[in-house]
Parts: sequence; C-alpha cells; structure tokens
Amino acid sequence: MRDGFIKVAAATPGLRVADCAYNAAEVVRLAREAAEKGARLIVFPELCLTGYTCGDLFLQQTLLDGALTALETVCRETAALEAVVLAGLPLRVRGKLYNCAAVLCRGEVLAFVPKRNLPNYSEFYEQRHFVSGDALDCMEGVCVKNGEGETVCVPVVTGQVFACEEQPLFTFGVELCEDLWVAAPPSIELAQGGAHIIANLSASDELVGKAAYRRDLVRQQSARLACAYVYADAGTGESTQDLVFAGHDLIAENGTLLAESRRFTEGVVYADIDLERLAYERRRMNTFGAAETGVFSFSLPAADCDLADRHLPRLPFVPENSEKRGERCEEILTIQAAGLARRIAHTHAKTAVVGLSGGLDSTLALIVMAHAFDRLGLDRRGILAVTMPCFGTTARTRGNAEKLAEAYGVTLQTVDIKAAVDQHFADIGHDWDDHSVTFENAQARMRTLVLMDLANKQGGMVVGTGDLSELALGWATYNGDHMSMYGVNASIPKTLVRYLVDYEAGRAGGTLEAVLRDILDTPVSPELLPPTDGEISQKTEDLVGPYELHDFFLFYMLRFGYPPRKVYRAACHAFAGVYDAAVIKKWLTTFIRRFFTQQFKRSCLPDGPKVGTVALSPRGDWRMPSDACADLWLAEAEAL
Repeated sequence: MRDGFIKVAAATPGLRVADCAYNAAEVVRLAREAAEKGARLIVFPELCLTGYTCGDLFLQQTLLDGALTALETVCRETAALEAVVLAGLPLRVRGKLYNCAAVLCRGEVLAFVPKRNLPNYSEFYEQRHFVSGDALDCMEGVCVKNGEGETVCVPVVTGQVFACEEQPLFTFGVELCEDLWVAAPPSIELAQGGAHIIANLSASDELVGKAAYRRDLVRQQSARLACAYVYADAGTGESTQDLVFAGHDLIAENGTLLAESRRFTEGVVYADIDLERLAYERRRMNTFGAAETGVFSFSLPAADCDLADRHLPRLPFVPENSEKRGERCEEILTIQAAGLARRIAHTHAKTAVVGLSGGLDSTLALIVMAHAFDRLGLDRRGILAVTMPCFGTTARTRGNAEKLAEAYGVTLQTVDIKAAVDQHFADIGHDWDDHSVTFENAQARMRTLVLMDLANKQGGMVVGTGDLSELALGWATYNGDHMSMYGVNASIPKTLVRYLVDYEAGRAGGTLEAVLRDILDTPVSPELLPPTDGEISQKTEDLVGPYELHDFFLFYMLRFGYPPRKVYRAACHAFAGVYDAAVIKKWLTTFIRRFFTQQFKRSCLPDGPKVGTVALSPRGDWRMPSDACADLWLAEAEAL
C-alpha cells in the first residue's frame, strides 16, 4: 500500500432468489475479477448468498443450510485472492436468525457481523425473520466450514474494527443497509474506534427520488466520519414481486463521491482510497472523537495501488463541472466583496485605492472593489485606480488598465514613477544597468509608497492585489506589493484568479468583456524589467515555474498533508503527458524551498477574506515559524 492508497470495490452480482449455489458462483466470479484489478476490499450486497427477497423461505432449514454451503464455496474459491471479501447471508446463532455479513480473507471466515437495525415499516418486514445484532450480549461463536472444508468456530461480533497487521491504516468496519439510515449509525462508533473504511452491505429497493437521497446519505456520512464509505446494493436479480432493486453501488471518500454504478446493471465499481489523507484529516480535526471498540486483526500482504481508479484533477482549486464552476465563482466574488465592504464601512474610508497594472491580480481586485461599492450603495468614482508606469510597463497592459477603469466607471490616476525611481537609484548608488533584485524591488516599493500616500491623502485604504500562489512562493516584494490595508485576493490561487476574471467577462459583455478577455490573454508578469521590442520580457512562470503545478503542490501539501513523495506521485499521475517527471521534480523542489524560506513574508500579512479550505493567514489556517527548516522535505523531494 504505497503512499496510503488502496483499491476497493463494490459489487452487485447477478442473483437467483434462493439459488445459493448459483449466487455463490456469481460472487466468486466478481470477487476474482475485482481482485485481479487490484481491489483489496470487495463488498457484496446484503444477503447476497440467498437473495434478500426470500421472504418466509428464510425460516426454512434447507435455505439456511444452502447458505452455509455457499459460504464454504466462496471461502474455498477465493482463498487465493489477496483481498478481504464481504458477503451477506442469514445465520443461525443460538436458535435465532441474524442477517449477517461474512468477513472472508484468504480461505478463512474471520468473523460474522450481524445487522443491528432491522426495518419493519412500509415495504420492510425484517423483524418477521431476523433478530437485531444488539441482542447478542457478548461475542458468540458459530461453527462453519472454511475454505479447506475444516469445521472452525467463527466469532459473531458487533462494534468491531477490522485491522490489517501489515497495513496499519487499512482498517474497516461493517454495517448493513438500515444501519446507515438510522439516527445513530454504528459507523459513528466504528469510525471513532479507528475504522478508515466503512463497508455497507445493502438491499435498498428503488423508488422515485430515492437514488439521490441514497447518494447524499453515503457521501455525507463519509464526510462526517472522515472516512471512505463503500456501499454495495442488491440488484435486478432480486424478486420483483413487489419491489425492484437497482444495484446502486456507491463509493465515497470524505464527502466526495468517487464511484457510482449505473443503476439496473450488474458488475463492479472501483475506487482508489487515500487512507493517509483520511488519517491526516482526523488528526487535523480536534473535534473528531474517539471511542472504545474491539479490534479484530487480520493478515493481508501489502500491495501497490495503480491509481487507475483515482481521479486527481490538475486544477484542484477549480471545479471541473462548468455549471458548478459558475456557482463557485459567484460565491467567491460575493465573499470577497462582502469582506471588503465590511472593512470599508468599519473604517469609514472615503475611497479605496488600488494599483491597476492591467494584469490578472489587479483586475480581480478591481472587480471585487466594484462589487463591494455596489453592495454599499457607493459611487464607483470613489474607487481610485492608479497606474504607475515604469521601466517594464508595456503599452498593452497600460492600455488595458485605462480601458478597465473606464469600463467600471472608477477614477483613474496615472503616476509615472520612472523619475522617482531614477532618483532613488542615484541616492543609493545603484547602477541603472544592473537589473538585479534591487532594480526590481525598488520599483515595487515605490508603487506601494505612492498608493499608501494617495490613500492617506484621499482618506481611504489601499486594497492589496497579491494572490495565494504568490504568497506560497514568496513572489512578492517585502514591504512592497506584499503590503496593503486589506488583501482581497489573499486566499485566491493564481489558477482560480483566471477563472474568476473569465466568469466576470462572461457576464459583462460589450467593451468590458473585450478588455477582460485581452487581460486573460496577457502573460503573467510583474513588468519590472524593460520590455523587448515593446513586448513583455519578464514572464513569471519562466522564473518560478508553472502556476498550475505550484497550485497543485500547494493544495495537496497543505490541505491533505501529502509528503513530497506523494505530491510527486500525484502530480505525475495528474499531469501525465503534460510535464515529464524531471520537470515536476524540479518545480516541486523549488516550491518546497521557496515555501519554507518565504514564511517571514506571510507572518506579517495584512487582513484578507478566507474563501476556501486552503489559506495562509498567520492568524488563521497556517501557523508556521519563519525559521522552520525545510531539510526533511527537500531531502525527500531530491531523492525522488
């Protein structure tokens, strides 16, 4: 189990009601198929060895004996599989009948887990045949035959967490169908007892609208418990005398639906579960409680997971679905504007000042400012957009800044800072031809000086434009563009900035849309070096690396605590065919080095609104000493 990934499967076999031999063969067939694809946990539906819809046949000894024979078959025929198989059957214990999940591993029946919540309403009448697992006062033993035909005593357990000896993070608990639908599901205690995966063997009949509810229930339970949830549902082989079953298999992880079967079909769905991510999430959440549960150990050698069933989006900050992306952009812009509006109202600022370069970040800041002024009912002419041309400014960016200010109806002021910077170079004895960091930062600091003084003069506040990606990389001039009175883009990564501007362009139309589109097409640059033939000569991504890679690194390192080796593997998987492994390693090493060395800039950030789960505010999400050593992370990255 490299990097904490493990492949799981939910399977719906073709069944014949009460034909235990046939059902066993189908379970074996799908179990072999799933194991061949690398699944280490394979979950089948409730009562799959008999069928859920047997009715009063459950009281017949012939059916019960047939179920045990089927169990022996499955145990024997799956003995060579390096996987845990969960299959449902009726089981007699001390003269009572229980609806159980059999936990099988390499030819052995490890345990039986009885259903605890038996529905007896509407179309369900399980209490007619079965007894709740809660009726078991203590662990019981049942004699069954294992895969070698030997009679063994197998425990019947409730509230037990199954833990793999060779793979400590591979822990799971079992519940059956209705157990999930009740007010206090057993999975709560199982997760708090250490189960990273909850397996549910289910037989949920299909009704209009029920699929959406079932999907949300599984997804939300995985979110509440910071777990993976594997839900295997009975299918079309069940009796249709009064009910229809659709085989709606679902796999979710921490609130995200990873896999879903097409209803009214049979087969297997797969997902690659990130157990390290789940463990990190639980460590991070101090409200995730602990519970005392029994632990049932089993042995299963570790195996690599190919990630074929794990989707890792290249842009994790940006919703892939276009409809959801629009909703998300609207929500983000509203959060930004609401935060700024509150700050303006609180400080009684008469104006808001922004340095408008014609680049993406300052454009987004101006968009937010316009929306904030609209929320407050203020005249947009109270927004002072300042262009400050200097040595690297091109006609394209300056022109776009002027057009943008006009389109939004804000006040535009141009302050040419070349003479002031030249004087500053003379004052400190810096050669103009020396285009070092001093040459660049002197311009950035001069711009900040102008903005701050104009804000003082106008009785206003300076709105910062720097984004989350720049903060992570330290790509900001200390006491220059690094500083403002409110940083509206502080938790917006560069890859998301682009989509927010694009969203604004799409609803703007006319002249405003045209200028926003041209800004989107302009290379990202601080424009601090002289242009070449009138074109931008300094492209940020040539210097620090592609922002789509850095945002990927940032997301997985901070949100889920991925170590460098795992970030690297995830990036290689996500960007296959885009960047080769050497390029990814190069920029990952750069990211780690810059992230650690530039923390001092983040330690004194101005206020700014949090909009997502990843933020770097020193007062909120990210607390890190400015002199923390990066050696452990760099050593791991360099060894890749």
